[in-house]
Amino acid sequence: MKKIPQSLLNKKARKLKRHLDELQLPEKKDLKAIAIKYQVGKDKAPKIVATGKATVAEKILELAEENRIPFFEDETLTDLLAKLDLNSEIPAELYTLVAEVLAFVYQLDKMAKSKRGKPSGPTT
Repeated sequence: MKKIPQSLLNKKARKLKRHLDELQLPEKKDLKAIAIKYQVGKDKAPKIVATGKATVAEKILELAEENRIPFFEDETLTDLLAKLDLNSEIPAELYTLVAEVLAFVYQLDKMAKSKRGKPSGPTT
């Protein structure tokens, strides 16, 4: 994987959050959340594993926080992904956007593991 430029990391860092209280959440009725999953070497493309609005979105966010899954705040990307069916692969037209998010999370995960002295590798 090629190294992500620091300028891009800084821009993405403003959108990546670790805790619910860091998110700029709309009113509950307007809340939307999407969860994607990608297993390196197993999946051809990332898949939509959860999607929801209002109370369901709130639960998705709570489960992500409980499982230490980072949040990526991007309303436009959320709206695009929300149109997809559950368990469907991300379409090729969205690969670039989703790949940027996954690459950024992968890079952060790799840095965190190296700080803890553990071998680095993809998160599955």
